[in-house]
Amino acid sequence: MTDAQREYERKRAQKAGLSLEKWLDQKQRQAQAATPTAAKPARKPGLLSRLLDRAHEPLKKKP
Repeated sequence: MTDAQREYERKRAQKAGLSLEKWLDQKQRQAQAATPTAAKPARKPGLLSRLLDRAHEPLKKKP
């Protein structure tokens, strides 16, 4: 963080009534909370999707 950024954050912390360290810690926690968590695993395709996928496959010859 540059000196100018640090000074800007210090002024924002002062307006919020917090110390610079507490302000930066709070800001970091909010950023972590805003990031999405791990995505849910993909669901198994439904019956119609499986039938359509199978219909698009070429026909197999029997020996």
